[in-house]
Amino acid sequence: MAGLTDEQRIAWLRLIRSENVGPRTFRDLVNHFGGAAAALEALPGLARRGGRAVRVCPRGEAEDEIAGVLARGARLIALGEQDYPAPLAAMEGAPPLITVAGDAAVFRRPTIGVVGARNASSAGRTFAARIATELGGAGWAIVSGLARGVDAAAHAASTRSGTIAVFAGGLDCLYPPEHADLARRIVETGALVTEMPLGWQPRGRDFPRRNRIIAGLSLGVLVVEAAVRSGSLITARLAAELGREVMAAPGSPLDPRCEGSNGLLRDGATFITRSDDVIEALQHLLGRDEPSPPPIGLAQAGMAGFQGAEPGEDERSRIMELLGPTPAAVDEIVRQSGADARSVQLVLLEMEIAGRLERRPGGAVCLRQPDLWL
Repeated sequence: MAGLTDEQRIAWLRLIRSENVGPRTFRDLVNHFGGAAAALEALPGLARRGGRAVRVCPRGEAEDEIAGVLARGARLIALGEQDYPAPLAAMEGAPPLITVAGDAAVFRRPTIGVVGARNASSAGRTFAARIATELGGAGWAIVSGLARGVDAAAHAASTRSGTIAVFAGGLDCLYPPEHADLARRIVETGALVTEMPLGWQPRGRDFPRRNRIIAGLSLGVLVVEAAVRSGSLITARLAAELGREVMAAPGSPLDPRCEGSNGLLRDGATFITRSDDVIEALQHLLGRDEPSPPPIGLAQAGMAGFQGAEPGEDERSRIMELLGPTPAAVDEIVRQSGADARSVQLVLLEMEIAGRLERRPGGAVCLRQPDLWL
């Protein structure tokens, strides 16, 4: 893909910033309607048929965001464009657009995620810094979440060699704020990355989304000190689901900060005590062709596609009757409804945009609980 035109980039940004449109829904909409512009035109009608009106991002709002990003020396990179990170692009549900400040060349280096406890011990921070320094010197880019503790130690130790910090909020909403100087140093040789809009203050539920990007950017994730309930374990789980290597450093069995990371080792994570262990564990992933997610209609990003006939009310009713709180495979809904796959996908899109449908891992779908969308 040569890259989006200015008009296409505005349409992409408007679509992903519209209510109830996430990365997977974005992909389905663009592929169904042949482009983001056509999907935007169809969005109000889809939501209305799904049972609820939604907010469509205004053109002026998207233009202001693009101008604000450029004013900060950053840019919006689209999935499929040359500088979009290849490991992230291979992830199902990859963000259609990411905001990047810094040098995108860092994405072309092999990447390793280093994450761990915010309240890490002195030993944990020292170990994370040593690993990051040595791996950076060996040509690896360090990926982390710019949090206190292990994240900050790993970033600080690899600012000269190149590191990637993933934000949970907008590029102008740094968290924690005391890492402003560290963020400035990261930009010099590495990159700051977020999928969130400018002005977005990070909330608790935004950090798992950030962790998904850390896992997606990394060939493998090393966990240094993590409690049983921690974001670091979420990152490790997401990395495992993506087929990436999960590694952990051993810690004291008396320290609750190590209970989660020790648990990863018990469950089969690769045992790491030095940087050579990391390189050895990830060697088989270097140069591997990542499995590609379903294609997205990038080449037709500004063109209307063939929409076909809409399902009739009887057909729509049959499809909706098959949905319930228990996840069901889309193929099974197609079979039982007697409708064609395109009609089923369109009805599911309508309900998803209206906030009434939830997609589960493996392609299953179910109704959201009413109190989540009424």
